Amino acid sequence: MDLGLKGKLAVVTGASKGIGLGIANAFAREGAHLVINARGEEAIEKAAREISARHRVRCLSVAADVATAEGCDYVIDAAQDFGGADIFVSNAGTGSNETVAEASDDKWMDYWNLHVMAAVRLSRGLADQMEAKGGGAMLMNASICAVQPLWYEPIYNTTKAALMMFSKCLSTEMIKRGIRVNTVNPGLIRTPDWENTTRELRGEDWETYLQEVADEHADIRRFGTVEELADFCVFLCSPRAAYSVGSAYHVDGGMLKTV
Repeated sequence: MDLGLKGKLAVVTGASKGIGLGIANAFAREGAHLVINARGEEAIEKAAREISARHRVRCLSVAADVATAEGCDYVIDAAQDFGGADIFVSNAGTGSNETVAEASDDKWMDYWNLHVMAAVRLSRGLADQMEAKGGGAMLMNASICAVQPLWYEPIYNTTKAALMMFSKCLSTEMIKRGIRVNTVNPGLIRTPDWENTTRELRGEDWETYLQEVADEHADIRRFGTVEELADFCVFLCSPRAAYSVGSAYHVDGGMLKTV
């Protein structure tokens, strides 16, 4: 299936590894050019070089902290200089581990800025570029934890729920400008972070532990791959999903236990 993305410019944050890198590669396979962002300069430059070489597309790396207004401006300006964004995937984020009673105000604000304000600022800035090009698509990568929280990460749960609500509000405003906005809520996706954390917890027995987690939480009884999630995300951002507006999609192997 031709997704109609050849020559488009996709902006993907948190793209030096894991889900973000997978999404960037999936766009590149469709012939889209890219502006990819992460905080680590060396890692994001390496990702851009590899994507360009593998897929023969233009890929610009932007090392910036999108949890700050200055970092967001840097990404927005880079996209404008690269021809203007057609697609934006807000993917920058990370898990947490705390209790409400013990978590500091600073930690709450750090996650709010990373998960919510980055999406607010980048959406606001990139929308003008999309509208000037006749429209576009935005996708917020939230989490199943936005609707089915895990007990040990209340800050992550709360900020991802806020991101999902922001996406819904944004969709109503942006569709009037020819820009579609949707949310994806992944479940268990086998990322390097999952693997590294599990190795630290269980040593050589780490893969057995991953299977135990999958057996407990996902009806499909396995983790999803980054590629499976990335393909879904790219489809949602493509003209093939033109009637999808303001929706939240759970890509979770049956993990969600409500309707």
